[in-house]
Amino acid sequence: MTTPQPNEMVYAEHASDIISKGAALIAASRPFALITSLEIEGGAARNVGSLALVDEAGAMTGYLSNGCIDRDIQLHAQKSLHTKRKKVIRYGEGSRYADLKLPCGGALTVLIDPNPDTDAICAAAACFAKRQPVRLTFHTPDDSGEGLSRTFTYDPRHRLVLAGRGAIFRSMAQIGNATGYEVHLLSPDAADLSAVGHLSASPPLYLTTPNREYVFDILDAHSAFLTLFHDHDWEPHLLRSALTKPVRFIGSLGSHRTHDMRCETLRHMGVSDISLARLRGPIGLVPSLRDASSIAISALAEIVATFQNADV
Repeated sequence: MTTPQPNEMVYAEHASDIISKGAALIAASRPFALITSLEIEGGAARNVGSLALVDEAGAMTGYLSNGCIDRDIQLHAQKSLHTKRKKVIRYGEGSRYADLKLPCGGALTVLIDPNPDTDAICAAAACFAKRQPVRLTFHTPDDSGEGLSRTFTYDPRHRLVLAGRGAIFRSMAQIGNATGYEVHLLSPDAADLSAVGHLSASPPLYLTTPNREYVFDILDAHSAFLTLFHDHDWEPHLLRSALTKPVRFIGSLGSHRTHDMRCETLRHMGVSDISLARLRGPIGLVPSLRDASSIAISALAEIVATFQNADV
């Protein structure tokens, strides 16, 4: 058999992307090889436990490096689909593939499984759909000589729930979506919702009054909530509702003076100082920015850092 050259590659990042693709291939009775990063030594472009898959046509979803060895992994996965045998490959230091270097140094061990546990993959897809963490265990073949068995936990995709209006609201929706967050949008401005509403994972919510109470069932421990208003009268009821949820990050646009006034308003509404300590403001890692896209990037960077610190 002559293995065709690897072709399509989709640089999907989140485990739910790979699991969702795998579940769709299972439903269509299409074979694929599941690829897992089992061990990392030294520097690496992806975390240990990162996933990818290659279908019978050679298309790859996900990646294990920054492009330096993914084509080779793709080729090995195609061969594994033909032989129906698991394969463990080590790249970098100590690898028998001396011509394939890892520019970041160190080593990477990957498992290629052409017969993955379809029940586990479908169950994982169902858990992700319910916003539940997923645990998957991977075993190397008995004859691999590596003796590796690893269990990894994968969180649901992070949500970014935005309530606001104007240029910063639009930029935050666009940049958050481009970064891979599951975006949900609320705004009192129909033009803003018309411009970026297609990015919302749920029907965008048109806000009609600042005084409405909200339930916010979409907010969970894997979510961030931002208010992005210059007219801050819209914030109090939204923030009070959000502060009742186990949201990882809650923040608001505005100056330090505005934030002090915001907190005082919420205290008068019965919000405790313990709850208010969770509210961040002004948002963003870079102070005193004046353009919408930079403010959005700065705010998103703070959110990324918060999630990263929580996962350590």
